[in-house]
Amino acid sequence: MTGLSDEQRRDFEAAAFRRLVEHLRQRTDVQNIDLMNLAGFCRNCLSNWYREAAEAEGVDLSKDQSREIVYGMPYAEWQARYQTEASDAKKAAFETNRPKDH
Repeated sequence: MTGLSDEQRRDFEAAAFRRLVEHLRQRTDVQNIDLMNLAGFCRNCLSNWYREAAEAEGVDLSKDQSREIVYGMPYAEWQARYQTEASDAKKAAFETNRPKDH
């Protein structure tokens, strides 16, 4: 592929993940429904993937714990501070485009 060692690839992927999480923490103006409608994933998806990876390695991580890792605060706090009511158009788009597992 690129001549990277497994360790380098893992380290670079981890750095990219940390940067994505930090970016999403800074972009509180972007709602999860916007992410879902545009990209097919959101902060909650990312936290679920994180939790699933931990569980695959035998590490118990609750939904609340994985969300706090991604959001940088408890999910309820993020919702209270930043979540806004989605428009009917955004809700309709979400229902149309939502992945089956969401």
